[in-house]
Amino acid sequence: MNSGINTLLTDTEREAVIELRHAMHREPELSNKEWNTQQRIRETLEQFGLVGANAFHRTGLYVDIEGTASGPRRSIAVRGDIDALPIQETRDDLPFRSRVEGVMHACGHDLHASIAMGVALAFHRMRNNFAGKVRILFQPAEEAEPLGGRTVVEEKLLDGFDRAVGFHVAPSIPRGNYGARAGAVTKSADQFTLAVSGSAAHGSTPHAGVDAIAIAAAFINEVQKVISREMPADDKSIITIGTIHGGEATNIICPSVIMEGTIRTANPERRSLLAQRVREIGEGVAAMHRGKAEFILRSGEPAVINDAEMVDLFRYAVVQAAGPEAFTEGKSLSGSDDFGFYSQCVRSIYFWFGSGEPGKDSGVHTPTFAVSDDVLIPTTELAINYCLDLLNGRPA
Repeated sequence: MNSGINTLLTDTEREAVIELRHAMHREPELSNKEWNTQQRIRETLEQFGLVGANAFHRTGLYVDIEGTASGPRRSIAVRGDIDALPIQETRDDLPFRSRVEGVMHACGHDLHASIAMGVALAFHRMRNNFAGKVRILFQPAEEAEPLGGRTVVEEKLLDGFDRAVGFHVAPSIPRGNYGARAGAVTKSADQFTLAVSGSAAHGSTPHAGVDAIAIAAAFINEVQKVISREMPADDKSIITIGTIHGGEATNIICPSVIMEGTIRTANPERRSLLAQRVREIGEGVAAMHRGKAEFILRSGEPAVINDAEMVDLFRYAVVQAAGPEAFTEGKSLSGSDDFGFYSQCVRSIYFWFGSGEPGKDSGVHTPTFAVSDDVLIPTTELAINYCLDLLNGRPA
């Protein structure tokens, strides 16, 4: 690690990192509504002399720190997401538990944003000791559309950057351990709607109509064969039908059904193929039953793809900081993250920091999810040193 430069946070910076985490957890805000969170982040930055932060996606904020030292001028983007989830927190052992009914930080974004804050404060203090640029993005709306990660790309906030760094808490990894692996570590997530049209008739004369419910049932059965019969056994793609709405009465042949679902895959090449097959099966099954189907696809986040060299360098940073036993490759996730937009256009890493310990091993997106403050400072300092290694071009 860069032992020649003091990369550790000062006491005041540590206090600010922890207080931001507590404040965000007490007052969580849902995706695209993070107004108070945005203001709190801006005020914390300005408290340390970091002025001129720019808003994006309405409720997000990014700030640039320019190094003044001589040397290669590389540029690193660091993402910390800031939105919460519509879940009622049920833990009563947290002094900073959520005060907002039905909303909590159940995915660790309070931690992610606080780590990003620590990176920003440290690099601002050390700006005379490095060359290049660090952009910290406090990104809103990771959990729900319209996604903040898409806006980052659309507004070209990564243009000209050499690397991007993201991270996520992992209760499945013991506290003090860190994970990363090369290649796809999440799946893309595209949403679709299939509107099936038939024609109504009396329930006693089904032949006089076209039963949209029967068509929907046939589609649900057939579409899963795309995974079981058309994808390689180790592909792990997923097609989910999440909602189905149709029918007016028990004695009427249903004339229309609307289904919604998601298509997930870690393989970018199969992403378009899966959508094509869902469309074809929907339209084909409907035609076979004398009905019609309209397919609408809404593209979501791409899969997060980790750069192999960045993972190797991260492993080196973890071993230097906490020993070889602290690093694990971890497992790729079936879920998605809009950091995939970042990795689609710049070489990236998305690493996990462990939070698992007795009493705090509940999974993300659950009402009992909790993470100790003790993970914050070590993870922040690891991220600072890792970004310094990236800026300095240290080989793994």
